[in-house]
Amino acid sequence: MSTSRLITCQSIIQLHLNHAYAAPALLDAQHMHRIVMGGFKGWVPDGADAPRAQVGVLSTWSANLATQTLLIIVQSRVRPDWTAIPRAALCAPIDIRTVDETISIGDRFTFRTVVSPSKMRVDLKQKGEPVMKRLPHTQPAHVRTWFEGRLQPAGTSATAPNGIHRVGADAERTTLAIRMLPPVSTDHHKGLKITRAEIRGTLTVTDPATFTKTITTGLGRARAYSCGLILTRPTQERSAVQTGPPRLDTSA
Repeated sequence: MSTSRLITCQSIIQLHLNHAYAAPALLDAQHMHRIVMGGFKGWVPDGADAPRAQVGVLSTWSANLATQTLLIIVQSRVRPDWTAIPRAALCAPIDIRTVDETISIGDRFTFRTVVSPSKMRVDLKQKGEPVMKRLPHTQPAHVRTWFEGRLQPAGTSATAPNGIHRVGADAERTTLAIRMLPPVSTDHHKGLKITRAEIRGTLTVTDPATFTKTITTGLGRARAYSCGLILTRPTQERSAVQTGPPRLDTSA
C-alpha cells in the first residue's frame, strides 16, 4: 500500500527533578516505569500479560540537570489520565496531543530515538552445548551498524534475509548522529543494566504500513524502560503541504 494511517496519543510531561515524586526516576529505572504506567490504570485487568504492549505505551525522557527539570514523552494507543501526578511536581501543565496522520511513500521526517541495541553471541559451552548470550552494543560504530541493518531501502521487504524486522524507511546514512547515553538500572531486578544510545537523522518512508507499525510499537529492546520510541518531525518540504496537527518536536 502507498499510504497508511497513523493514530496515536502523545503526552509531554515536565517535572521538577528536586520533587520527591520525580527525583528517584534518575536512580531507578523501575521508578521511571511506574511514573509512565501510572497514567494507564484500569485499561487492562490486573495481572494481565504485557500490559504495556497492550496499551501501546512507549516513552522517552531527558534530564536537564542545570535547570533541575525532567522531560518525559509518552506515546499510547489510548488517552492517559495523569491526575495522579502531584501538581507541585509539574513544571508546566501536561500537554496531551492526538496524532491522526496519513503516511505516504516518500514522506521525509527528521527523527530522534533512544534505543538499547544488542547482539547475540555464542558463549562458553555448558554440558557440551553452546549457550547464546545477549551482549549490549557500547560503541557508536556498532550502534550505527545495528540501526542501518534495520533500515528498509525502496524495493526491499519488511523482513531482512537474516530475519531482522525493518523499520519501513531508509535514512541518509552520512547524516546519522549516534551518541552513547549513560546506562540505567534498577534494584528491583538484580543485574539489570540497560545500555542506551541516541540516534538522530532523517528518514524517508519506503513502506508506509511497516513504518506506521514501527512508530506505534517501537524499535529494539527495553521498551518498558523508555527505549524504542521514535520521535519524528516532518521536514520543511512535507510541512508545506501537510494538514492536521503538527507532529511532536524531536528536539526534546
